[in-house]
Amino acid sequence: MPAKYDEATKAKAVRLVVEHRDDYDSEWAAITAVSSRLGMTAETLRKWIRQAAIDTGTAEGVSTESAKVIREQKRKIAELEQTIEILKAATNFLRAGERPATPVICAFIAEHRARFGVASICRALTAHGVKIAPRTFHAWARRAPSKRALWDTTVTEILAGYYEPGPDGRRAPESLYGAEKMWAHLQRHGIAVARCTVERLMREHGWRGVTRRKKVRTTEPDPAASRAPDLVDRQFRVPGPNMLLVADFTYVRLVTGVFVYTAFVIDAYAGRILGWECSTSKTTGFVESAIRQAAAIRAREGHPLAGNTIHHSDAGSQYTAWRLGDTLMLSGMVPSIGSVGDAYDNALAETTIGLYKTEAIRDDSPFRRGPLRRLADVELLTADWVGWFNNTRLMHRLGRKPPVEFEADYYADLTQQPAGVR
Repeated sequence: MPAKYDEATKAKAVRLVVEHRDDYDSEWAAITAVSSRLGMTAETLRKWIRQAAIDTGTAEGVSTESAKVIREQKRKIAELEQTIEILKAATNFLRAGERPATPVICAFIAEHRARFGVASICRALTAHGVKIAPRTFHAWARRAPSKRALWDTTVTEILAGYYEPGPDGRRAPESLYGAEKMWAHLQRHGIAVARCTVERLMREHGWRGVTRRKKVRTTEPDPAASRAPDLVDRQFRVPGPNMLLVADFTYVRLVTGVFVYTAFVIDAYAGRILGWECSTSKTTGFVESAIRQAAAIRAREGHPLAGNTIHHSDAGSQYTAWRLGDTLMLSGMVPSIGSVGDAYDNALAETTIGLYKTEAIRDDSPFRRGPLRRLADVELLTADWVGWFNNTRLMHRLGRKPPVEFEADYYADLTQQPAGVR
């Protein structure tokens, strides 16, 4: 590191050379002799002499005073630019117009200290009404984390396990939840966290639930077909399972441009999907398969359809076909069809299909394993989603319970009632 010399030493060295120049054969000889006596290099002394000549006006160049002014101006400009960058970074909490809490300010300093330095940030914030001293920050940094900070860290790690991709690049199905449903999910797993904490941490990390998109209608009515009466009249609330099943189907576009169709049969009581079927053609046969599957599931569970279960659908040609009536009768159901072209007459099925398209089919869905290239890809995806939907997905209208659990509670309560009350 170059040695620094005080101004008196510099002036003395320059004066010895200038005043005793004639005592030596050349100026360089005088410089060499003086520099060896005073302990600096000859080149350093030569520069001092040239600068002294500029300062006295006997040579052209930038004087020492001018160079000092220039350096000071550059320093001020650099400091001003740094202050602007600091204030830009602090825009979020300066915008509110009130002084943020000291821990918030200290967290900001800790985030940007490597870029600007603690003293520079404190100076910039203090100059703009947010007073804080470097010692305040250092005291905060040395302090042990608060209980809230530790709890925030714990909850953040839990939430990241749902919202961030795992080693296989896929997210958990619960990443579809918004803050309220995620809060309910954590409560069910024994994590007693406040809802506002979940909302705040999700907002800070940019995590958010999935949002619905516009539904495209796929069923087409057959004006010439005779239709069953509307036995539901938009009253989808029923007191128990096996009273009302609703049905509809939708399309899924493969990467090849070909459509695959998925039909659902849903019990209106808890919204449980009892039957589903995928097909490359939207014929009556493929919706019949979903119906038979629903009847078979109820029979295996010991709650067979008794012949008075309403099967409600829209007026699509698949659901007005005469052969479907036979399938419904053999499966223990009676047909019901809503008004032509009125989506509200089959709103429950429309809602479930909307969730299917939003939660399972979208490119960013946690159920996707890659591009959908064939029927088998859609079937695997649908099987995964239906299993999660029935057994795990929390439903607001069910008191934040999954459909299967809600039905189980119904049958459990039923068995506890006296035989004459059932």
